[in-house]
Amino acid sequence: MGQDEIHLVGLARRLAMDGLLSEGQAAEISSKAKSRRQPIVSYLVEEKILTSTQIAEAAADEFGVPLLDLAAFNLELAPTDLVNRKLIQRHRALPLWQRGNTLFIGLADPTNIAAADEIKFQTGLNTDIVVVEEDKLSRAIDDIIERSEASAFDNLGDADLDNLEVVDEEEEFDSAEDSSNVDDAPVVRFVNKILLDAINKGASDIHFEPYEKSYRVRYRLDGILREVANPPAGFAPRLSARIKVMSKLDIAERRVPQDGRIKLNISRNRAIDFRVSTCPMVHGEKIVIRVLDPSNTQMGIEQLGMEPAQQEAFKTAISQPWGLILVTGPTGSGKTVSLYTALNMLNTSDRNISTAEDPVEIQVPGINQVNVISKVGFDFAAALRSFLRQDPDVIMVGEIRDLETAEIAVKAAQTGHLVLSTLHTNDAPQTISRLMNMGIPPFNIASSVSLIMAQRLARKLCQNCKVEEKISREDLLKAGFDESELDDLVTYRAEGCDECGHSGFKGRQGLYQAMTISPEMQKLILANANAGELNAQAKAEGIGDLRRAGLNKVKEGLTSLEEVYRVTTE
Repeated sequence: MGQDEIHLVGLARRLAMDGLLSEGQAAEISSKAKSRRQPIVSYLVEEKILTSTQIAEAAADEFGVPLLDLAAFNLELAPTDLVNRKLIQRHRALPLWQRGNTLFIGLADPTNIAAADEIKFQTGLNTDIVVVEEDKLSRAIDDIIERSEASAFDNLGDADLDNLEVVDEEEEFDSAEDSSNVDDAPVVRFVNKILLDAINKGASDIHFEPYEKSYRVRYRLDGILREVANPPAGFAPRLSARIKVMSKLDIAERRVPQDGRIKLNISRNRAIDFRVSTCPMVHGEKIVIRVLDPSNTQMGIEQLGMEPAQQEAFKTAISQPWGLILVTGPTGSGKTVSLYTALNMLNTSDRNISTAEDPVEIQVPGINQVNVISKVGFDFAAALRSFLRQDPDVIMVGEIRDLETAEIAVKAAQTGHLVLSTLHTNDAPQTISRLMNMGIPPFNIASSVSLIMAQRLARKLCQNCKVEEKISREDLLKAGFDESELDDLVTYRAEGCDECGHSGFKGRQGLYQAMTISPEMQKLILANANAGELNAQAKAEGIGDLRRAGLNKVKEGLTSLEEVYRVTTE
C-alpha cells in the first residue's frame, strides 16, 4: 500500500490524503485514466466515482485556490480570443477574465501546472488558477468552441482560411498543407473563401470560368447566376490544380472531363459536401461545383411551399405500402429536396429504404444509398434489380431514363413496394404520356402510379424591400386570376436592398401540381388518353396547374407576377 502511495501525484494524491479515495483506488484510477489518455478529474466524474462539486471543493480547500461557480459566470465576457482554441481543448483550461497583466484561467485540476505555463507562454501574460467544477467546465468549453467556430465561419476574412479542413472518405488532411509550394497560399485562401462564401450566401453552384484575358467566378443564387469575383487570368492553372487536389482528381490530366467530390469540415458539428465537375475549354478548364448542404434537404413538408390539399395528397401517397410516386420538372427545380423530404419522413427503424442515385448527393444515416456507375454496367435498372433481392420496403430511383428502368420500377410498385423517382416533363399530365411513349402499357401505369407531382422553384420577394405594384385588371385576368379575386388583390414587385443583395429576392419556394391518380384518371389512361384530356380531367377534379400555384403565391405576397411568368408556362 505504501508502494502505491509513492506513485500517487497531483490531485490523485490529494484526494487519497483527504480520504475521498483509498490509496489503492487512487492508484488504480490514475492508471485507468492514463490508459484512456483522459484527465483524472474527467475520469472520476464520468465513472461517477466522485461528483464535480466534491472534487472542486477538495481541490480549492487543499491548494488554497479560489472556487468559482461557472453557472453564475457570464461566459460572453470571457477573453477566450486570447488563447488558442487547441490549447483550451487540450488542457481543458478556460480563460475567465484578465486583470492588468494577469489572465485568470479556470481548471478542474489545479495541479495542471503545464496548462498554466503553456497559456502563459502563448499569451505573454501571467496566469492565475481558479478551480471550477468539471461538468460545468466541459459544457462551458464546448459552448465557447462552438460559438468561436461559428464566428470564424461567418468571418470569411479570418486567418483560419489557411487551415480549413478538407476530408476524404479514407483520410483527412489539412488543405493548407496540400499546396505544392508556399507560393500557392493565396490560391488556397481564395478557393477556401469562395467555398465558404457560397455556403454562407446559400449558393447551389459555383462556376470557375477561364477566358483568354480574364477569369470569372459565378454563384447560382436562387436559380440565377451572379458574378462574384474576377481573379487574374494567370491564376487559372493554379486554381484548377488546387480544386483538383481538394477533390482527389488527376492534376496532370487536362484533356478530358473529370468528376470528384470535396468534403469540407466547417466546424466540429458541420460538414458540407461539394460535387466537382471539370471540363476542358479553349483557354483552360471550366470547373463547376455543386454545393450539397445536408441542411437543405432536412426541411419539413411545411417549408416546401405546398398548399394544404397538395400536402395531404403527398402525405397520403407516401403513407401507402406500395405504389409509384413520380416527381417531375427540369433540372434545378427542387425534385431532390422533395424526394428527400419524403424519405426523411419514411426513415424509421422498421423500414428498409434503398436509393440509387447518379451520384448520391446527400448522405443520410438509416438509408441504404448506392451510386450508379453506368460505365461498368451498374445503371439504374441494375441497381433496382439488386434492391428487389434485398427485402426493400421503400425504393428511390434517381431518375427513370429508359424503358428497362421504368418497367422494373412499375413492377416493384405492383409487388408491394413504395417506389419514388423523377422524370423530366413539364407537368403532371405529360408524365403519363411520357411513360406511354417509353413503352409502358397503359394498364401497368394505371395500376402502379399513385401520385405525380410537377414542380418549379420561384424566387421569394425580399419582405424587407418589396413594393406594391399596380397591374391592370385586364393583365391580371390574362395571367389567370378570376374576376372574383381581383377586388382584394395586392401585387408586389422586387425593389432591392442590402438585406437581399439588391436583387429584390431572398430564397425560393416550390410551386406544385400534385395529381393523384383517381379512378376516373385510371379510366382515361386505360383508354390511351392524351395529355390534354388528362389535363382537363385534372382541372375537373380541382387540381390546379403550376401557373395557378404561382398565382396563389402572388396573392400571398410571396413572389411577383413577373417571377411566376419566368418559371411557368401555359
